Parts: sequence; structure tokens; C-alpha cells
Amino acid sequence: MEIDADLFRLDGKVALVTGGSRGIGKAICLGLATFGADVGILGISSATADTVREIERRGRRALFVPTDVSRIDEVRAGVAEVERVLGGIDILVNNAGVGVVTPAEAVTEEEWHQVMGVNLRGLFFTSQAVGQSMIRRGRGGRIINIASIFGIVGSELGASVYHASKGAVVNLTRALACEWAKHGILVNSIGPGFIVTDMTAAIHEQPRLEELLTRRHALGRFGRPEEIVGAVIFMASAASTFVTGENLFVDGGYTAW
Repeated sequence: MEIDADLFRLDGKVALVTGGSRGIGKAICLGLATFGADVGILGISSATADTVREIERRGRRALFVPTDVSRIDEVRAGVAEVERVLGGIDILVNNAGVGVVTPAEAVTEEEWHQVMGVNLRGLFFTSQAVGQSMIRRGRGGRIINIASIFGIVGSELGASVYHASKGAVVNLTRALACEWAKHGILVNSIGPGFIVTDMTAAIHEQPRLEELLTRRHALGRFGRPEEIVGAVIFMASAASTFVTGENLFVDGGYTAW
């Protein structure tokens, strides 16, 4: 039996990441580039230009296409532009996500549509656009959805809409994995625990809440964005050729209790 020493390399691959300006998304973009991939990014933040420069410093090609992933027409145009400039997409990471903290009894229709528009509709139609291209090319591919521990557990935090969106992402991952397996497209998701990012910054301003959530992680701490990268590289590389339809928790033991 031969084990390839370059099992995790992504040389010659083109990756597309949604939401790559900061936090988990930026770490994923830089991780993919470090392992050899060229990286296209769809997002709304002009700060993504910094991610592009860091990718290029690693010797890889990079492209940022300003895109609101909740708008299907922009998604399709963004995917087409990345393929025009960088080539056919081999790896898609659906990372873009938003959340609202509102008690369930007070959630507005606008808040519902905002969260679902990015976290679910945007994720599905980005996957569809890239999936269609992967099917046409006939070379298979990888789709990696960034879900959440909140995809399978509840909380008292007033995040019911976010929970609903991420639960849908986990099961959509399974459905796409089954449907597109015949095309050689492997579809998996990653469920991060609480990660130190701008999205969780408000928690650190509430000492009692921070202590409560920290204790819920078996490792006794929040994670760092770069700690998500290894799971992404595994799912994007030849190391995971027999893995599809799975949700891998990278959560410091939050769901292990």
C-alpha cells in the first residue's frame, strides 16, 4: 500500500470561497492558498482586498468579485467571472453567513429573510451554480458548507432563525451529497463551535455569558479561525475521497457532552 506524501496538496486546483474578508472565511482562503490552490472570493466587504493580497504573497492567484450571495443573479455572475479569470472551480466553500439575536416571539419577517437569504438561499444557489459547472466539466469536485453546532443543538440565546438556517444546511449537505455522488462531487459540512471572530465579539462584552459558553466547550475555550482550516483542507483534498454527506464538528467538544 502506497500513501501519497502530498495527500493534502491542492496544487492546480481552483477554489471559490464566499465571505473571505475576515474571521473563518479569511483563514480558509489563506489555508487553501498555502496548500496550493488559486482562490476566488465572493463577498460584499471591500476588506477582502487584504485577503487577496495575502493570497498573492503566497504565490497563488486570487480574485475578489463583489457579490451579495443572497441575490441569485449576482451569485451566477460571480461564479462565471471566477471561472473566466481563474478557470473551472474544483472546490467550493460556502462560508458566508449572518445571524440575528432576537427572541423567537419578536423575530420580524425582514430578519427571517435576511438570515435565510444568505445562510440558506445563497448557499444553495452558489452550490447550484458551481455544481452545474462541475457536472458539465465531468471532473467531479468538492463542496464544503460551513454549518454550525447550532445546526443540531438549541440554545437560549435568541438565535432561532440562525438555528433554523444551519439545521437546513446540515441536511441540505446530505441531500446534495446523495444527488451529486454520481457526478463525483463530494459534499460535506463543517460545524464550528464558538470561534473568536467579529460575529462573537459581543459575547466577550458579557462576562457571565462568555463564562457560560466557554464552559460548554469541553476544551474550556473558544476556538480560533485557523483551527477550522485543517478540516477544510481535509475535505478539499485527496485525503477525503471516501467522505461525503458528513458534518464534521470542530467545536472543542461542545457537542460531546
